[in-house]
Formats: sequence, structure tokens, C-alpha cells
Amino acid sequence: MSFDLAHIFSQMDVFSLSIVVVLLVMGVASLAVFFERLWVYVRSAQRSREYAASAAAVVSRGEWQALRTVPEEHRTTPLADLLATGVEGFTKAKGVGGTHEESIRHANAQVVRARERLNAELNRGLGVLASVGSVAPFVGLLGTVVGIIAAFQGIAREGSGGLGAVSGGIAEALVVTALGLVIAIPAVLGFNFLNARLDRLLLALDQGSAELIDHLEIAGRHGR
Repeated sequence: MSFDLAHIFSQMDVFSLSIVVVLLVMGVASLAVFFERLWVYVRSAQRSREYAASAAAVVSRGEWQALRTVPEEHRTTPLADLLATGVEGFTKAKGVGGTHEESIRHANAQVVRARERLNAELNRGLGVLASVGSVAPFVGLLGTVVGIIAAFQGIAREGSGGLGAVSGGIAEALVVTALGLVIAIPAVLGFNFLNARLDRLLLALDQGSAELIDHLEIAGRHGR
């Protein structure tokens, strides 16, 4: 028997074809999430680097209040959101008569909450990749087990045995497992790749927010 995928799929029963369709949907979903998240991370990192350069120039001039107003082109930039939130929290605490230390603590708390929100937004969709990577092999295995059971049931009905009698059914069943692995492996690799990029992006956000808090503390010591 030649290894003809088209022939194998054409001989599958309804249950096996249903498993194949489920696996293909999982594969398409994981690809869509991977490329969408990759685009978001690359764009966010690039815009954050661009905004960091302009923010550093503003801070170096002691005009950190200007960070409260985010330019239109940086409205969706994570770093701009984080810094604007921190400055806004500091200014509000100062406006109600808080001491400089209290204002710093309030700004830091606001930054932490904004960072958690950004983390949740940036992690959106990664659960799909994790689920596909962990579940797809078992979905394929389910199709294989059911296919092998069906092959042996065919032997019982026909009353004949031997490898030739079951080889076609077993081949169909094993193809479903192979498909599950083909879908799961890229999903796991994509999840790990995106996680590494996300970690670098979040580290850059943490460094930027820490530098802002440091600057606010220095500004307080100089009475600015």
C-alpha cells in the first residue's frame, strides 16, 4: 500500500474526519494568534523605543510633566501609557496635599496597576497556543485509538485476520496522530518564542517605569 494521504483521508469514517477538522481548526487558530501577537510585540517594541528617545529628552530638561500628554502617534505605545499613568498619579497625589514621599508611593502604585493591565493585554491569545500545544496530540491520539478499534471490529465482522486486513485502518488512524503532532509542535515553539519576546518587552517597560520613579525622587530632593 502506497503512502497516499489523499487516499487515506478519502477512506476515513465520519469520526476520524471530524477529528481532522478539529485539528485543522486548532492549527489555523494557533497560526492566527502567533502572527497577530508577533505583529503586536514587534510594533510595541519599536514604538516604545521611539517614545523612549523622546521621553528621555523631555526628562533630561526637567519637563517630566509633559509626559502626561501622550502624542497621537504614541497613544497605543505601552511605555507611553505606563509613564503617563505614573506622572498622572504623582500629580494627583501632589494636588491633594500629599507629601513628596506619599506622591512617589502613589505614582508607583499606579505604575504597578498599569503594568499588570498591560501584561494582561499583551498576554491575550497566548493561552490558545498553550492549549493547542498541549491538547492537539491527545486529540490526534483519540482519533488513532478509535480508528484502531474500528479496524479490529472490521476483522471481527469479516472473520479474517492478518496484517493486510488491518493495515489500511491502522494507517488512517496513525495519520490522525501525526497530524496532531504536526499542529502541536509549531504551537509549542511559537508559544516559547512569543514568551521570550514578551519577557524582553516587559523588562523594558519595567526599566522605563523604574527610571521615571527615580527621576521623580530626584526632582523631589531638588524641590522641583
